[in-house]
Amino acid sequence: MRHPVRTGSFLRLLLSAGLAALLALSLAGCGKKQHWDMSNVSAVLARLHLFDMVSADTGKPVRAADFRGKVVVLYFGYTHCPDVCPLTMSHLATAVGDLGALGKDVRILFVSVDPARDTLPILKAYTQAFSPQAVGIRGTMSQIVAATKLYHVAFSYGEKDKYGNYVVNHSASIYVFDKQGKGILIGSDLTQPKLIAHDLRQLIQD
Repeated sequence: MRHPVRTGSFLRLLLSAGLAALLALSLAGCGKKQHWDMSNVSAVLARLHLFDMVSADTGKPVRAADFRGKVVVLYFGYTHCPDVCPLTMSHLATAVGDLGALGKDVRILFVSVDPARDTLPILKAYTQAFSPQAVGIRGTMSQIVAATKLYHVAFSYGEKDKYGNYVVNHSASIYVFDKQGKGILIGSDLTQPKLIAHDLRQLIQD
């Protein structure tokens, strides 16, 4: 059974690194009085970086600049995930759908941590089943490791059963970036769609 690393683990890591004061300054210095339903980690969250991994939509290398002008939600998972991944993707799809016409300004990037099974056609079919704004991203293991390290995402593989099936234990956080690729917010599989939609709307209209 998979035990996802919750958002709280990531926040505790940031605080233990002595960045609590920096985060507080960032919140206090914000020019607009915005209320965020997800956690504002803009002082410490890295900018969007995709390490030239490949888009399942185009089959070509994908870079952060390709999504300039869009609010991006980044999520690491895998298509064989039995529970948390489909729940999270469903929440994200519902949130984007609730935005109506504004939803066109959002992209959900689903980065696979299981490239052995998640081929480009599988990723494309999986993401499009949730939302037309969702894009599957596949990379080499070195690219995936680099990306997961950048965003403090943990993942590991379980033992294969007699049929060759296995689970991938992975963090359940979602990362939100503004239209310029700056990291702003962090949520989780437990964040409800209406809360996600609220924060996405603010970023779109900012």
